Amino acid sequence: MQQHCARPVEAEARGKQRPFSGFTLCGVHFRGFLTLPLDNHPFSDSSARILQTCFHNGWVVSPGNEELWVQPALEMPKRRDILAIVLIVLPWTLLITVWHQTTLAPLLAVHKDEGGDPRREAPDPREYCMSDRDIVEVVRTEYVYTRPPPWSDTLPTIHVVTPTYSRPVQKAELTRMANTLLHVPNLHWLVVEDAPRRTLLTARLLRDTGLNYTHLHVETPRNYKLRGDARDPRIPRGTMQRNLALRWLRETFPRNSTQPGVVYFADDDNTYSLELFEEMRSTRRVSVWPVAFVGGLRYEAPRVNGAGKVVGWKTVFDPHRPFAIDMAGFAVNLRLILQRSQAYFKLRGVKGGYQESSLLRELVTLNDLEPKAANCTKILVWHTRTEKPVLVNEGKKGFTDPSVEI
Repeated sequence: MQQHCARPVEAEARGKQRPFSGFTLCGVHFRGFLTLPLDNHPFSDSSARILQTCFHNGWVVSPGNEELWVQPALEMPKRRDILAIVLIVLPWTLLITVWHQTTLAPLLAVHKDEGGDPRREAPDPREYCMSDRDIVEVVRTEYVYTRPPPWSDTLPTIHVVTPTYSRPVQKAELTRMANTLLHVPNLHWLVVEDAPRRTLLTARLLRDTGLNYTHLHVETPRNYKLRGDARDPRIPRGTMQRNLALRWLRETFPRNSTQPGVVYFADDDNTYSLELFEEMRSTRRVSVWPVAFVGGLRYEAPRVNGAGKVVGWKTVFDPHRPFAIDMAGFAVNLRLILQRSQAYFKLRGVKGGYQESSLLRELVTLNDLEPKAANCTKILVWHTRTEKPVLVNEGKKGFTDPSVEI
C-alpha cells in the first residue's frame, strides 16, 4: 500500500523544547495547523526527539505502531464549518420560502392577471365600499320589508291568542314574541288587552311588526283582579281575554267552516321554539306537549305509553286534574272550536290551575289527545317570565321623562 510520508521541519531538541511550527507534505509546506508545544502534543513525549508521522486515509501511525482514528488536520475545520453553515442557513431558507409563498405569491398572481392589459387601471377602493354598503342595505331592506313569510294556500292558519296588560315590561314582552312569530308562515296574532280601550302602545307595536293581527280589548272586572299577593293562583288572569278571542273566532268563521286552522293560547311572557308551531300545525283535535319551568319542576309533561297514547300527567301540583297541563302546552283545531260553541274557560267556581281543564273537558277526552314533540320528550316552550324591574330611583314624581315609551 502506497503511503505519503511527511518529514519534520522543526523538531530537533537543542537543550530546550521548541514548538512544532509546521510540516512538509508531498513538497507542500503547511504552517500554523499545530500550535501546541511538541511535548504537549498527543503524539509526542517529553523527550526531545524527531516526530515522524505518516498520514494515510485519516490514520496516524506513531513510531510505537499505535493507531488512533482522527481526522486529518486539513479536513477537520472544513467539515465543522460546513455543518455550522448548514445549520444557520437552512432555517432562514425555510422561513424565506414560507414568507414568499404567503406574501408574494398573491401579489404575483394579481400582476399576472393584469399583465394582459398593462393600461388597465387599479380598481377604485370607493367602489368596494359602495358595494359593501349596497349589500348591507339590501340585507337590511329584506329584513324589514319582506316579513312575515309569504302566505300559503295549503298550510293551516295558526291563530295565536295572547292576553296582555299594561306594565313596564309589556312592550319588551310583546316585541320579543313578535320577533318569534315573524318567522312562522300563515300566522294570525290575536292580541287581547286587559284594558277599557286599546292602548296606543300596543296598537303602534302591532302595526309596525307587519304581522297579520287582530287587536281586541276587554277589561277584567275589579272583583276578579289581583288582591294582595300577585302569585295567588285563585285569580284567573287572562281568562276573560282568552274567552273574547274564542268569541271573535266563532263570530268571524261560520260553524261549518272548512277553513283549516289551529288555535294556540300563547302568553307574552313565554319563550317559544319555531319548531313548536310546525308541530301544532297538523293538530286534528287537541295536541299536547311538555312545558318547562312550571309547577315547581324543570318541566311538566303528558305521560305517554308505548302505543303513543296519553295516559296521565308528569306533574306534582294536583296530578289528578282532568287535564293537568299548562296553558302553553296544548293547541286546538279551529273546526273543533267552532263546532263546540259552548266551550269557554270557566270564570266562576274554578280553582287555580283548573282553567285549562274547564275548556278541554268540553272539547275532548284523554284518549283524544295527540302527543307532539317526539311523544312529549322534547321541550319546545319555556315559561320564562321576565323579572319585574325595580324602579325605586324614579321616586313619586318620576325621574325620567314619562312621555318616553319603554
